[in-house]
Amino acid sequence: MKKTYSVGIIGATGMVGQRFVTLLEKHPLFTPVVLAASARSAGKLYREAVDGKWAMNSPIPAYAREMKVLDAEADAKAIAQQVDFIFCAVNMKKDAIRALEEKYARLEVPVVSNNSAHRATDDVPMVIPEINADHLAVIGAQRARLGTKRGFIAVKSNCSLQSYVPLLHPLRAFGIRCAAVTTYQAISGAGKTFETMPEIVDNVIPYIGGEEQKSEEEPLKIWGHVENGCIVNASGPVITAQCLRVPVSDGHTAAVFVSFEKKPAKEDILTAWANYAGEPQTLHLPSAPEQFIHYFDEDDRPQAKLDRMTEHGMAVCAGRLREDTLFDYKFIGLSHNTLRGAAGGAVLLAELLAAKGFFD
Repeated sequence: MKKTYSVGIIGATGMVGQRFVTLLEKHPLFTPVVLAASARSAGKLYREAVDGKWAMNSPIPAYAREMKVLDAEADAKAIAQQVDFIFCAVNMKKDAIRALEEKYARLEVPVVSNNSAHRATDDVPMVIPEINADHLAVIGAQRARLGTKRGFIAVKSNCSLQSYVPLLHPLRAFGIRCAAVTTYQAISGAGKTFETMPEIVDNVIPYIGGEEQKSEEEPLKIWGHVENGCIVNASGPVITAQCLRVPVSDGHTAAVFVSFEKKPAKEDILTAWANYAGEPQTLHLPSAPEQFIHYFDEDDRPQAKLDRMTEHGMAVCAGRLREDTLFDYKFIGLSHNTLRGAAGGAVLLAELLAAKGFFD
């Protein structure tokens, strides 16, 4: 592993791109050297490109303000010559995203993507670093398909999954039979603020396009295994999901109901959560939470406003574990959707890839 890596942020002017810009300020491993976006922003200084639409609570980092924004598509070859890898968070149609990410990969640039376009591609690992780091083994087969030596694509899962999949994962040891999940998702997940989404004020919108399918299907890829150069999805458990947009700035909350082949004691579940750790904790990666899962004993926790920034927004919070009249147990989960669920999760994935030598 090198001491530092030169990084490009593709889609740097959007909300997730802005989060990448802030997270990479003074990062110990990654130095942003390229900011790129659509042709509309290309040629502008970054501060000009985000003028009037900067959505972060902190100011634009000094390093980024005077950087010239490049064209993510037209300048791809020039960008490839300057970076060790890229983060990709573009707002385009899926076919265009797939083509763009493969273009960079074929230019021998590893792509760490926040986009959904390649999540179903069977040789592209979709990784929650604490859960399925072993899926990175499929990258060799992907490189063979693409005809590359360094270039590849790795993606993070949908932001809503972070609020419940990390909590279900340690419980798989007890044989999860089925789960029902309702997610209450923050407006930043749609790239919005209260100023740009006035229709959410005093309102709940009971539909988020494509979200329920992702919430039901993506966990099965995460829980799958690598076989013959592709990822084979797990056959279960069955998950049913409903996804609602709620008037919260940041933080996705999940109400989870779960049944087991053999019902564990409540104390067994709490112990499984408290003791669970993954490779990011073992490797002490810079963005990794020290404690992956935080359980709250209070009846009214976790709350988005109070708890979304637990461990710098990279931990997953749980509470209200209790027996249910229809399922075996029910509980509440919470994760910060633009940190753990989006840019922060992608940075953690990149740290894992760096630690395992995939950028060298």
